[in-house]
Amino acid sequence: MASQPADFAQHRGSSTKKVGYRAIKDYVKRQIMGAVWRPGTKIPSEHDLLGKFGVSRMTVNRALNELTQEGRLRREQGRGTFVTELSPISSFLRVKDIHEEIEERGHRHHVTRHILETQRPSREIAAKLELKPAQRVFHVVVVHHENGVPVQVEERWVNPAVAPDFLSIDLAAETPGHYLTRMAPLTEAEHIIEARIPDNFVRRLLRLQRGEPCLVVHRRTWVRERIAAYGLLSHPGSAYRLVGRFKP
Repeated sequence: MASQPADFAQHRGSSTKKVGYRAIKDYVKRQIMGAVWRPGTKIPSEHDLLGKFGVSRMTVNRALNELTQEGRLRREQGRGTFVTELSPISSFLRVKDIHEEIEERGHRHHVTRHILETQRPSREIAAKLELKPAQRVFHVVVVHHENGVPVQVEERWVNPAVAPDFLSIDLAAETPGHYLTRMAPLTEAEHIIEARIPDNFVRRLLRLQRGEPCLVVHRRTWVRERIAAYGLLSHPGSAYRLVGRFKP
């Protein structure tokens, strides 16, 4: 019989106050993110968790099921529940690298660099990266061209703790997105998509008419518990479409 993680054993019975399933989820995630429970570890049973937290089996089951759906746990019939191995971000959540997209169409890609620097971020950007405003970040702005036509402005803020050599990137050979994926394999991503009128800087880079809208992808990526980067990917609204496909 597999032994329980030491952290659980020493805290068992320490909580008598009834809590909701979110508290159990947060507890399990803290053990995983803090490497207390490593990939492959068998976590405490439902019976042990309901004893620790003073909740119903249904509450514990909901917490573990949601963590399983999120890919953090795997449940094996008759054996128990285990921490999953870390894997790169799922392809159905990935925005393809623009260089890859253009080459798949048989077209020519090239990139022009406009900004590559270290900066003290605004409060908004620092919050997106979950950093203090005083902490410096890497900042890059590049324009991707397809057959000589600008099709994407990529502005990205990068956490130096995740990619300390980011400023050495050779933009003639590699895009910022590809570099980050290669140097720090992603484990989680968040995408927010909106249509908006670009500011004058983006409008000039994309050669848009005044008032012409952009489709903007806000993208945050994680490596384990750290946010690796926050990016704004701006495309001409008339020349870009987002396609998804799934099977139920």
